[in-house]
Amino acid sequence: MRRSATETTESAAKITRRGLVVAAAQVGFVGLLGARMRYMQVDQADEFRLLADENRINIRLIPPARGQLFDRNGIILAENEPSYRITMVREDAGDVNTVIARLSTLVELDDDELNRALTEMKRSAPFLPVTIADRISWEELSRVAANAPALPGVTPEVGLSRRYPLGAPFAHVAGYVGPVSQRDLERIEDPDQLLRIPRFQIGKVGVEAKYEDKLRGKAGAKRVEVNSIGRVMRELDRREGQSGANVQLTIDSKLQSYVQARLGEESASVVVMDLKRGDLLAIASSPTYDPNKFVRGISVADYSFLRDNDRRPLASKTVQDAYPPGSTFKMVTALAALEEGIITAEDTVHCPGHLEVSDRKFHCWKRSGHGHMNLELSLRESCDVYYYDLALKVGIEKISAMAKKLGLGIRHDVPMSAVVQGLAPTKDWKLQNRGKEWVIGDTVNASIGQGFVLASPLQLAVMAARLATGRSLAPRLVNTIDGIAEPSLGGERLGINENNLRKIRKAMFEVSNSRRGTAYRSRIIADEFRMAGKTGTSQVRNFESERRRFGRVLKDSEVEWNRRDHALFVNFAPYENPEIAVSVVVEHGGGGSAAAAPIARDMTLQALYGEDPPLTAYPNKDRGRIRTQQKRLRELSAQVGDRGNDRA
Repeated sequence: MRRSATETTESAAKITRRGLVVAAAQVGFVGLLGARMRYMQVDQADEFRLLADENRINIRLIPPARGQLFDRNGIILAENEPSYRITMVREDAGDVNTVIARLSTLVELDDDELNRALTEMKRSAPFLPVTIADRISWEELSRVAANAPALPGVTPEVGLSRRYPLGAPFAHVAGYVGPVSQRDLERIEDPDQLLRIPRFQIGKVGVEAKYEDKLRGKAGAKRVEVNSIGRVMRELDRREGQSGANVQLTIDSKLQSYVQARLGEESASVVVMDLKRGDLLAIASSPTYDPNKFVRGISVADYSFLRDNDRRPLASKTVQDAYPPGSTFKMVTALAALEEGIITAEDTVHCPGHLEVSDRKFHCWKRSGHGHMNLELSLRESCDVYYYDLALKVGIEKISAMAKKLGLGIRHDVPMSAVVQGLAPTKDWKLQNRGKEWVIGDTVNASIGQGFVLASPLQLAVMAARLATGRSLAPRLVNTIDGIAEPSLGGERLGINENNLRKIRKAMFEVSNSRRGTAYRSRIIADEFRMAGKTGTSQVRNFESERRRFGRVLKDSEVEWNRRDHALFVNFAPYENPEIAVSVVVEHGGGGSAAAAPIARDMTLQALYGEDPPLTAYPNKDRGRIRTQQKRLRELSAQVGDRGNDRA
């Protein structure tokens, strides 16, 4: 049937309208697509360029060179040495196990180190490099570099590793570095990004730990271009970091090495302190250990040996341990009484061998007694009863106050690990810490450095220094940081009557130079270097218990080593114009006069002469032994000293 003209016209109109609608929709779609393309290509161009660059360009941290440690004469104690290693970035490697299998054909991989690396890789961010093999040879590094295309994510690197050229003598002072642990990160409020690099090393103990922020430096960064499998194609730019600060210590490495050699494997500690600024010239604990083993990763067997050794080589005994100071504390009791005007130097006390207090006998070390003793005689012969009597007159509060004035019972600010405070007890201290009232017997015991009194070897050296100078000298271990001198602390007058100090010094001189002095056998003959000192024996076991059980006090040779008394000695020299103060503690060494005084005499002469002293400085009877000893110690100290001098 034929359409009418009207129907044809209406149909054409409909088609035209539909065409217009479709055309308009098409134009709208094309316009929307164009707008979207413009938005993406123009407005978001920078963002997409950045995304492309992030796939093509990696930014990697550059660890800074760690600051070095030097002794007072510029000899290197801790340095950085080149270390070749292989690192892997997990997100660039793809199949980690396959890549490691290929790598193992080129480099011998240690199973323990590899397992540790894989654990770190799982725990760390995928973009962080993890060390797969450390301290490899140049030949191994070259093989890996030559096969780089087959090892995606693997990078051969030349880094820096810590090294302690003088080794064991400085382990307790310089300390050592080690990989950052989770405990380290938890201890730091806002950890540096460097610390999150797996196996990045930081100071663990000693100066390395205390000055970590200064020694570490600031990280640099580099931008590298990588291909589709993560292989570094080229370095685009680099911003170098800031090296850590160099730290110069007050320690004399030659003297420190001598001290360590002189102590040998004895469980002992020595502090040598300069009396001008309080510089610590030597501060040594024995036995010691090689800190380089910790840097490289100490074996279980080596660590177990150090940990289980009953002479505790890991402990910094000079600052970490506190001992009853024994008779070296008698100067404190005497000075407290003199300052209070309770006694004069000429007043005497009769010593029958004991003093009875509150129905208890407090014995003197000399069972038969010393007879009539004044201040000088009591220190010279170390009479205990004199100080028992003195303590009853002066009281514990005055004794404790004098102890703190002389540097005992105070935590000194030196950058070493676990520095103890020691203890100069008072009545309140016992009530608060022991829940018991102070009794008169506590005061009697404290008067001779027993009972609750505790002091570290460092504190004993400070006490000797303050007695020698009358000034509030404080120990100083760091000389300069990046060439800028660190201030010395204290040095003001103590506020103690100089006449009273002079009487104490004179009595200490008699200890070392009078025939009846307890340290006479360890005297110095050279007139210009004569020393003043005081012996001490720190009681470890219960003598009264032994008396009840055996009817007498056993000799040290009759008991096990760890139940023998500690031997102590403090001194300063020269007597007329003091330059140094020395403290020595020999754990379970027996009497101070026999074990500690000879060591202190040797340290004193070595420090004053700056080299092996002439034999004429020693008593005639000692010279043959000293000659042999000097030869042996020269050989031992030269083994480490020469290596340090080569790097000065």
